[in-house]
Amino acid sequence: MRFGGFFWFHRVRFWFFLILGCIVSCPGLVMARECGDDIGCLQIQVEQLQKDLEMSKSATIPLESEVAKLAKKVVFIQAQIKASEKKQQELVKSILEREGKVAKSYQILSAKVRDYYKKSRLNSPLMILFAAQSLGDFTRGMVYRETATDEDKNLIVNITREILELEKDKRQVESDKVKLAAVQKKLDSQKAFFEKEIAGAKRYQAELSGKIATLTARQQAILSARSGSFVTGVGSVPIGSDYDASIAGFNENAPGGSFAVFAFGAYTHRKGMSQYGAKARAESQNYEEILDAYYGKRPVSKDTGGSIRVSGQGELSFEDFYLMGIAEMPHDWPMEALKAQAIAARTYAFRYKQEGKEICTTEACQVFSRSKAENPPEAWRRAVNETRGKVIEGVVTFYSSTTGGYLTTLGWDTTDKSGGGDWTSRAWESKAGSPWFYKAWYRNGYKNSDNSCGRKPWLTEEEMADIVNSWLILKRGEGNNIETGRVLPTTIGTCPIGGQGGSPYSMSELRSKLSDPVTSILGKPIVSHDGSGNTISVRFVTNRGEVNIPGGEFKEVFNTRAPGYISIPQKGFAFFNIERK
Repeated sequence: MRFGGFFWFHRVRFWFFLILGCIVSCPGLVMARECGDDIGCLQIQVEQLQKDLEMSKSATIPLESEVAKLAKKVVFIQAQIKASEKKQQELVKSILEREGKVAKSYQILSAKVRDYYKKSRLNSPLMILFAAQSLGDFTRGMVYRETATDEDKNLIVNITREILELEKDKRQVESDKVKLAAVQKKLDSQKAFFEKEIAGAKRYQAELSGKIATLTARQQAILSARSGSFVTGVGSVPIGSDYDASIAGFNENAPGGSFAVFAFGAYTHRKGMSQYGAKARAESQNYEEILDAYYGKRPVSKDTGGSIRVSGQGELSFEDFYLMGIAEMPHDWPMEALKAQAIAARTYAFRYKQEGKEICTTEACQVFSRSKAENPPEAWRRAVNETRGKVIEGVVTFYSSTTGGYLTTLGWDTTDKSGGGDWTSRAWESKAGSPWFYKAWYRNGYKNSDNSCGRKPWLTEEEMADIVNSWLILKRGEGNNIETGRVLPTTIGTCPIGGQGGSPYSMSELRSKLSDPVTSILGKPIVSHDGSGNTISVRFVTNRGEVNIPGGEFKEVFNTRAPGYISIPQKGFAFFNIERK
């Protein structure tokens, strides 16, 4: 069993060294496989991971896999080492016991050797012959002495073999102790190496993720202010067209080479009814058809008499005063659109009335004007009275001015309900002439009288390149000694956003932070959209090659860095296009 145990250990040791040798001499087996991952953005799901993070994780994942495999092998090998150590301990114990016996045997051996030597001198046949009384005595004497001599010889040989075997086992124990220690040391070294490499990679990834994902409170405030976080209706007065913000104004007035980002819809949740869509539909559809198109149901009659609690107004008659003061649609729009609006507004407020809750008078609920209620336009009075008591059951009747041709509750709001081909010409909002359907936003608010920071809605090539460089820093983690909190609009000092100022990098400073900055852009960017009203990617051809930016990330970085009050005011989605003159 002793020799079998050591044979088994040598086999384990052989395979163990083979494994370690492979890991040490064939690092490609550990590091060659690639396994890409995904990093998320502030408002929509992250569409691709940054290059450095991908490379690090692609290297770390297979390394972790190898360490997991190695750990299993380590457990097995350490178990075998312990078994071998146990056998060694048993062998050492055996040696100690045998050493005690051998010490006595050695004394016997010494005596036997001396005795054997003497007997070999005295047991001469001639001496035995002369001492014998007869031939029989001689024969018996010879046999006895030969037998005694053979026994002594065998005893000497056995004791000598036992001593030699004991010495051999002792040497083997010492040798195996050295080898086992070397195996354990190498095993520990390899395990420590891999664990250190993984720990280092994880630290790097954590730092990189933090650098990419972390936005300062100032940036968060700017993003919030520019995101179009509230929802607005068209109001009592039509939103006049800001010519410079239109595609026609851009093509006519922008300098050559300029860029402009046009949003499909803004300040909208993209739910329920598009008011401009209702306006266009009213040319050929009645109010029931309009409501059915947007809410999937037609109205029913309910008892809507009584009052409603209105913030800052107290208790008001629901039908005869509160609804007369709803200021969410121009009174000169088509009657069928006004009726659809009256029912949507009634249904929205009816929930508050039923539950005894107070309803606000702003866009956070729906806009109420006491002056309008006291003297309602005749068309609006008629729309409310002719739909009196009509509500849509089981639906929260959201609505907004312009959704950009797509609603999450409906899909494409086009004449054929599709978004393919020249869909913008088929969009109901486009047919209604909504100035928000395709607009470049550049004022500190949605009114044409709001501050523009002395700018127009277009950007120079250097300014658009600066947006791309900001993306490389904020989302790809490129650059050296970057204070990401300084990636702010260059105009933030003179044109604060969301009450925030700051000390932004100039465009030249930002370029200097990158080893390979974007300094020029060739042609018009290629903007891709999916079938659900989202911009999925923007591709720029630059001096450093193609730069592909996920749509959501472009919107986020654009709203963080664009100068003045230029923005994409869309919350929870990104649906835009980029024009170049």
